[in-house]
Amino acid sequence: MHLTRRSFLAAPAVLSTALLPASLLAAVEAETPPVPDLSSWDAVRAQFALDPAHAHFASFFIASHPAPVQAAIDGYRRAMDRNPFHVVEHGMFSEGADNVHMQVQAEIADYLGARPQDVCLTGNTTTGLALVYQGLPLAAGDEVLCTTHDHYSHHESIRLATERAGASMRKVVLFGDAASASTGSIIDALLKGIGPRTRVVGLTWVHSSSGIRLPIREIAAALRARAGAPLLLVVDGVHGLGSTDETVATMGCDYFCAGTHKWMFAPRGTGLVWASAENWARLRPLIPSFTDVDQYVAWERQAEPASPTTADRMSPGGFHAYEHQWAAAAAFRMHKQMGRARVAARIRELNEQCKAGLAANPKVTLHTPMSGELSAGLVSFEVDGLAPAEVVKQLLARRIIASTSPYAITYARLAPSLVNTPEEVERAVRAVREISG
Repeated sequence: MHLTRRSFLAAPAVLSTALLPASLLAAVEAETPPVPDLSSWDAVRAQFALDPAHAHFASFFIASHPAPVQAAIDGYRRAMDRNPFHVVEHGMFSEGADNVHMQVQAEIADYLGARPQDVCLTGNTTTGLALVYQGLPLAAGDEVLCTTHDHYSHHESIRLATERAGASMRKVVLFGDAASASTGSIIDALLKGIGPRTRVVGLTWVHSSSGIRLPIREIAAALRARAGAPLLLVVDGVHGLGSTDETVATMGCDYFCAGTHKWMFAPRGTGLVWASAENWARLRPLIPSFTDVDQYVAWERQAEPASPTTADRMSPGGFHAYEHQWAAAAAFRMHKQMGRARVAARIRELNEQCKAGLAANPKVTLHTPMSGELSAGLVSFEVDGLAPAEVVKQLLARRIIASTSPYAITYARLAPSLVNTPEEVERAVRAVREISG
């Protein structure tokens, strides 16, 4: 039997053509409100159902669904609630334009400057990092080099993978003080940390600890130019995606992992991994895929897949919350409508205002670089005599939602984003001045 996406995992698929519209996407879009005008920042802010009694400076943690994304979620949910079998079967396994999974890949790829077939859909950054590190063909004696500054999820993904492979992980310090770091000093520290057994380098694009944004493009170029065996570069990009004007597919990294439910405003529980076809082929899948036909055909024939690993083969199978996964496309369309450069400029403007205001306070220590080239949407700081948790508590009493960084050394954080205004930033800076005495 010739197997297509449409018949894959769904033998009665032919029934759906009689029971569903010619295009599931068209049917959902027909009952979804049109995309609103997003030409002003007031119009953008109006898309979020955030509590107006508070100024929200922790939206990077997990996003409130903006109206276009919520409408897409609701549209798919209504369709699935009416006819779950046919909608999921049609949306996952149809050919061409009727395959919603492929359409989501296409929307994301367009934003990344990539090919749709090189985008792997996941649930979050942690899952993406685990898929990559566990999938790498690490051998006994190989080393994965990361930094002391990375998040728990990145460190643990490496540790678990290297333990199983008999490989090792090592951490280097890229800077003593993020606020005074430079592109040159960061690259020098990384290159000096590379050892004879280093095979993979793991980095974080925007650090949720200090707010520094690593110059990934320049680092990737330096790694390529060095003498010695080529190294693979894995990037946790979650706090750069959606906040920075950068084309991911041309940055120079080999694997880019990010959740999309933070700065991208995609539905909660969505994420991606991007890699080139060559780099996908290096990996060993961990979880059976529901979107790779070759893997399924090989199983039917009781054989190993003959084709190389792809993004689809690495994408975890099983049934997901498809109304969320499919509605991720609406978030990427929303960002394209707002304009990536325009979004990044707005976030930079608000963050520079925040940093300047905090830096003018003699009782505040700023840990995020003032340079917009080495920062993005997070501002980390300390107030003399106050624990970071106390700073957050006192700001909350003033109806300002801040956060602390979840690291051994923790700081208070303000993250001005598209849901904020310059007036709110000034209000937050003024509140920090009040609590600093």
